[in-house]
Amino acid sequence: FLFVFQVNDIAFHPVHGTIVTVGSDGKFSYWDKDQRTKLKTSDPLPLPLVSCGFNYNGELLVYAASYDWSKGHEHFDPAKKNAILLRKCNEEMKPRKKK
Repeated sequence: FLFVFQVNDIAFHPVHGTIVTVGSDGKFSYWDKDQRTKLKTSDPLPLPLVSCGFNYNGELLVYAASYDWSKGHEHFDPAKKNAILLRKCNEEMKPRKKK
């Protein structure tokens, strides 16, 4: 089976020009848009990731985990709490060298 999940947000790194996407699968992914390659994908969190962004110099990624209603009200679990998370990311977001 091929599972398809929606992308909930995208942000451009302010220094490197690479991008991050967050989605309903609870993962974030770093992308090199110029090389059209994925740099990294995270392990999934128990909730979808709904929003993301960088601080002014791109050292930190901030992202939010919350139910996004993509599976309807019957899958909402109030015991799973929303979270705002920070991650050091500057080195991981550097684009790959061109071949």
